[in-house]
Amino acid sequence: MQTSVPLPDDRAERPCPTHEEVRAQLERILSSREFPSAGRGAAFLKYVTEETLAGRAQRLKAYSIAIEVFNRSAGFSQEDPVVRIEAGRLRRVIERYYLVAGQRDPIRIDIPKGGYVPTFTWNDAPIEATGDAPPNEDVAERRVIAWRRLAWPMLAALVAFVCAGLGYYAGVLTGPATGRSAGQVPGEPTLVIAPFADLGDGPQAARYAAGLTEELLTALPRFKEITVFGRETSKALPPGVEASQVREGLGAHYLLAGGVRVAGDKVRVTVRLVDTSEGSILWSQHYDENLDTHELFVIQTDVASKVATAIAQPYGIIAKSLAANPPPDDVGVHDCTLRFYAYREELNPETHLIARNCLQKAVARFPGYATAWSMLSFIHLDEGRFEFNSQSDKGPAMERALGSARRAVSLEPDNTRALQALMTALFFNNETKEAFEVGEAALAANPNDTEFLGELGTRVAFSGQWKRGAEMLDRAIELNPGGAGYYFGTRALIACMLDDHEMAVRLIRKADLQKFPLFHGVAAVIYSEAGLLAEAKREGEVFMKMRPDYLPNIVVENRKRNLPPKDSMRMIAALRRAGLPVPSATDVEAEFRLSDAYTASGTRTLQ
Repeated sequence: MQTSVPLPDDRAERPCPTHEEVRAQLERILSSREFPSAGRGAAFLKYVTEETLAGRAQRLKAYSIAIEVFNRSAGFSQEDPVVRIEAGRLRRVIERYYLVAGQRDPIRIDIPKGGYVPTFTWNDAPIEATGDAPPNEDVAERRVIAWRRLAWPMLAALVAFVCAGLGYYAGVLTGPATGRSAGQVPGEPTLVIAPFADLGDGPQAARYAAGLTEELLTALPRFKEITVFGRETSKALPPGVEASQVREGLGAHYLLAGGVRVAGDKVRVTVRLVDTSEGSILWSQHYDENLDTHELFVIQTDVASKVATAIAQPYGIIAKSLAANPPPDDVGVHDCTLRFYAYREELNPETHLIARNCLQKAVARFPGYATAWSMLSFIHLDEGRFEFNSQSDKGPAMERALGSARRAVSLEPDNTRALQALMTALFFNNETKEAFEVGEAALAANPNDTEFLGELGTRVAFSGQWKRGAEMLDRAIELNPGGAGYYFGTRALIACMLDDHEMAVRLIRKADLQKFPLFHGVAAVIYSEAGLLAEAKREGEVFMKMRPDYLPNIVVENRKRNLPPKDSMRMIAALRRAGLPVPSATDVEAEFRLSDAYTASGTRTLQ
């Protein structure tokens, strides 16, 4: 850890770092896992560093940075706070880097407050304080000894000093932001992963424990609703670290810890998630595997995926913990995500409006928060496809949905929720080829996000690939059986289209989304196909009261959802059998032929 000690004489007399040394240090920072890849922070730091090295430090004003780094127009004015906000964010990122990964780097690059000109100085951090460790002790043991003797008191003191003296931005080492900072991104629930303990004899358990920790450090950060501390922080912790020490020293809200025991050909992994504020165990699980039937790597990858999905997915353990104990309103930008998922579970106009109001305030306050832009994209989308809380004076809802999704992806290209929003917005803007390209790439990057998996499965099914959509929905439900009700509603319709009417009826009754208009329309189709015409008529009548515009325009509405003509005609016929006022078969076929003629002539189908 970095301490205040006198510099050795030879170090104090060293000349300033050379240009080559500064550039090497810049590359070291930008390539570190502790330096975020999303946003313009890297471009900002590289630009001001190179300009200073080139002797043009006097040019480093907000205007030149806005144009060169943030692609603002020549009409940029000081009323646009982008440079000031991003500079503050970059200072915090650099501070965190030198506290965690860059403690022993030779050179320190800083951007002092009050300007944008960086400074380049020798880093004063001494060699790791392990001089009294036995000479034959290995590196890992010396690190644990050093941490236990030195790290927690120093880190707690340092964090207290920084918070009090500098207003250090929460979410770096001290947990989520309070919402009072004018940063681009708010704090989110923070999680630290302690190295898994070796509870067995021999090197195999030690290798497995280290490998499992690494797999979790890879799998969990893919879920963007939480912030996971990096590898260097994790590796510096002892396996048996107390939750109170994590809370006081790092400010992390949650601690994931566990152990591995190997006995013969058997492996047992125990995992627990701890709320660090009170030390309570929110979730625990054990996994038993057989080394005779599975390779070690396969086992640790599978266990890491199961753990990550259980605790970090949108409807997982952490989300449920936050929903049960929501943050106060002045903290509550993260509360908007809870409101969004509450809306997704119910799908009604009332919760839609609550989520929209919250998210609009969130993106105004934190314009760099990709997850909030992603969720707002879905809110705009549902305004258009479900007719919820129309804002026609603000332009077409579908276009606003696509704009918000593209903004989210530009801010954070690997954010799964942003990619989900972009895929869905593209789908409903008739850009299905690009939509599925985005969807398949995102699925490969994070196959354990059930919210995304369910969305992709729905889009795939509605494009006519009912069987593949069923496989995806089944996987989403298997990983998250307590997920949103619309999973079951969509899966019920898929079962109906695959002629499994018994399953379709069972699932539509389980979905039970009474306030969601399309639920009743889908239920009417399912009951009619199953021969339950009285129930089909009842659900259809409820649907007509909630969406009186839908059935008279059902061909156009189904085309919005990219249903193939044959599947759309089948659904319309089911509603007709239930006695509902849909167009005649002749009119439906004529309208499809007319639409196909427009499409064939190159005219885009009206939405």
